[in-house]
Order: sequence, then structure tokens, then C-alpha cells
Amino acid sequence: MLKQANPFETKTGSAKLASPVFVLLLVSVSLLSALLISKMGVVGSVALFLLPFIALYLYLLFRNPIIGLYTAVGFAFILLGIGRYIKDIPIGLAMDGILIITYIGLIFNKFEEKIDWTPVKKDVTLLALIWFGYSVFELVNPEAQSTAAWFSGRGIGLYMLLIIPLALIFIDTNKKLNIFFFIWGLFSILASLKGIMQHFIGVDSFEKAWLDAGNAQTHILFGKLRSFSFLSDAGQFGANQAYSAVVAIIISAVQENWRKRLFYILVGLLGFYGMVLSGTRGALSIPLAGFMAFFILRKNLKVMIAGFFLLIIVFIFFKYTTIGQGNDQIRRMRTAFDPNDASLRVRLENQEKLKTYLASRPFGGGIGHGGVKAQKYLPNAYLSQVPTDSWYVLVWVEQGIIGLVLHLFILFYILAKASFMVMFRIRDPIVRMKMSALISGMFGIIVASYGNAVLGQMPTSILIYTSMALILNSRKFDSLLYNISPANKDTSVNISN
Repeated sequence: MLKQANPFETKTGSAKLASPVFVLLLVSVSLLSALLISKMGVVGSVALFLLPFIALYLYLLFRNPIIGLYTAVGFAFILLGIGRYIKDIPIGLAMDGILIITYIGLIFNKFEEKIDWTPVKKDVTLLALIWFGYSVFELVNPEAQSTAAWFSGRGIGLYMLLIIPLALIFIDTNKKLNIFFFIWGLFSILASLKGIMQHFIGVDSFEKAWLDAGNAQTHILFGKLRSFSFLSDAGQFGANQAYSAVVAIIISAVQENWRKRLFYILVGLLGFYGMVLSGTRGALSIPLAGFMAFFILRKNLKVMIAGFFLLIIVFIFFKYTTIGQGNDQIRRMRTAFDPNDASLRVRLENQEKLKTYLASRPFGGGIGHGGVKAQKYLPNAYLSQVPTDSWYVLVWVEQGIIGLVLHLFILFYILAKASFMVMFRIRDPIVRMKMSALISGMFGIIVASYGNAVLGQMPTSILIYTSMALILNSRKFDSLLYNISPANKDTSVNISN
């Protein structure tokens, strides 16, 4: 019989120091640490401090790969804002890294068994693959002049392809779905609080440096700051908070636990307040379009009439009254309803210029080649001199009329099919409401993207791609509550505990 080792009889630290291998390892780690700190300064010190935590995180991720997807959702909120504090580090590659590590974690987690790819075999995955394929095709677009520019815009097709399979594989129970909503809501609250802090207390030194670098032109209007929180800019902050608010308010209606209901109501109220503080006019279309979609999905005539009546009141408030005109944010949002607004006229003039240029370019000018952001790679190119503003104009400019039609087809196919499933296939009222919330929020973003390039920016893009997978997999959550297969059309009810 083998004698069990006594943990108190193992080698002590001083005994280990007698081993040449251990001493060599210790010296090597010390030298590498010193080199890292000397070369990278404070950043190196922070990296060294975070190393054990990163190792622990990777261990947990490989044990439970869904952590990677949840991380991507939360990290998407703060990723671009980190660039204001940390310079000379490719922050943009961090999301790629998280998603790729998540796939590696999935492979290692299922190393001794075959990964079940069945959940991924859906039309939404095929659509993501087609869209990514078209994006790769843009590399050989004869109008494209810079591979680096394409790489900078890779997220337009890559993130959709990476996110959707992960969401289909991992978020397969109502509990996991609720965790997704909670993480979304939590980071939305934090984003709103940061925006409120900027409005009432002011920006910090890093944010001021960012404003002084040229961003004050669009973020300080008539001496008033447009809050941008820790997101990329005020436009994305306002749109994303409105999006989060629409989803949260609808979800709050089906929460039986009062604490959870209060949480989502708080997400909604703070989200709408963040939208106002951002001064983003186009964001106002998100609750208007989102709740309109929700009232239709309800299939209840009384609710529909009451809802539309409420939306009409909101429209009249902004369009035909001067109530609250003394408030800077309300006054700016009211201009969104003015067809003679100067910025609107400039946008329409720019679109006419682009229309003439793109008439003979059905595949566009190449990914990463459109708008002022392209000046980093192509400072003298024609397309980099004309602001795109709208998300759809950006897709049109970079991927041509063919790319725009394909993109719109994908969006409205997903929206239409998901709406049909919610209205005529999903039987559980709670699942129906959760899916309705995602559809309504997505429709709001689709409408708002006509005026602002919000759909393709983080965190909205990551949330939208995850939502695409969930709303086209909605029967999975319904089938967990009923003893049926998602493919079974039998309507007999047999609720399972």
C-alpha cells in the first residue's frame, strides 16, 4: 500500500533554493520582469501586476468558455475608451484576441470529446459567413488601395462571424440568457453613471486631452459638453444607451422578482438619461422605432393603439412645441425633427457627391477607405475627404451598392423571421417578451443607423450580433419550457418543471 504524502513533509522554500533549476527559473523571471518594467515603464509594471490575474482568468475561461463571450459583451463597452488612457497599444486587437481565445478555450474544453456544432447549423450562421466572404472579397476590389485600411475595418464582417456561433453554442438555456441580459444591463448602468459624472463634475485629464486633440469640435457645442462616457464618442454613447434602455424597459415587465424588475427599470431610466446627456439627435429614433416595433409584436390592438398614441405625443412634443427649449440637450434633440437643419443639408449634399462618384463603382471604394477615418491610411483619396455620417452610407461607400443591398437583406431577413417566430411560434410569454425586447432594440438601431454610424461600432455591434443569434434561436428557449423539439410544430402544451 502506497503511503500518502504528508503535505507538511514537502520541500520548503529554502530547500527548493538548493535546486539549480529552480534558481535558474527564479533568476530568469526576475530578469524578464526587470526588462519589462525598464522598457515599458508604468505600463510594464501594470502588465506585470495583472499577469497572475490574467493567468487565473485564462484558467477559468478554459474551464468554462462561455466566460469569453460574456467578457466580450462587457469589454465592448470600455474597449475603445481605454485608448484615451493607454497609448501606443493596439487596443483594437483586444476584441479579436478575446474571441479567438474563447474559441481555443472551447476546443480545449472539449478536447476529449467532439464539439457539437449542431446549434451553429442555422441560416443566421450562413448569412454571417456570406457577409464575411463578401468583406474578404473587398481585398481584391480594384478600387481598394490599402490593405492596412481593410484590416482596420475588418470588424464589419469578422465580428459577426465570430460572435454568432459562440452565442448559438453557449447561450442555450434561459439562465445563461438572463446572465447575458444582466451583464449588458450592468455595463449600461456604469456607462450612464460615467456620462452623468462628466456632465456634473467634468472630464478627467485624459478625456480633456482627447477633447483638445480635435474632438472638442463635435463634443463641445455652444460651450456645453456632450457626454461620451467611456465609449468611443457621444454619438455611440447616446445610441447605445437608448438601445439598452428600450431592451431593459421591456424586459422589466416580465420580472417576477422585484429586485430584478427594479434593476432593469434603473437600466432603462439611466439609459434614457444618458441618451439625453449625449446630445445625440439620431438616438431619439431608437425608442420611437423600438417601442413601435414592440407594440406591433404584441398583437394586442388596445396596446397597439395606446402605444402609438404615446409615440405621437412624443413626436408632437419635439416637433411642434417649444417646451423645455431652455434645456440644451432637449433643444439639440429637437433639431432632429427640423427638415431645414443645416447639418442635415450638408449630409444630403455629401450623399449627392458620393452618388456621382460611386455610380461606376458597384463594389465601392474598399473597406476602410470611406470617411475621415480613412485619412490615416489614404490622406489624399477622394472618399476620405467626404464624411459618411450614416452607417448605410459608409457601407455603400466602402462596399458599393451590391454590398449595401446584401447588408440590408441580411438585416431585414433576420428581423422579419425573428418577428414571425415571436408572433406566431413562441408560446411562453416570458420568452416572447425577451425576444421582443431584442427585436425592438435591434429595429431601433437599424432605423437610427440611417443618420449615424452606430450599428458597426462597439458595444452596439457586439450586442446586435449576439442578439441576431438569440432571436433566430428563440424556439430553443421556448422548447426548454415545453417538452417539444424546436423543429416540432405540435402546439399541445405540456409544461415541464
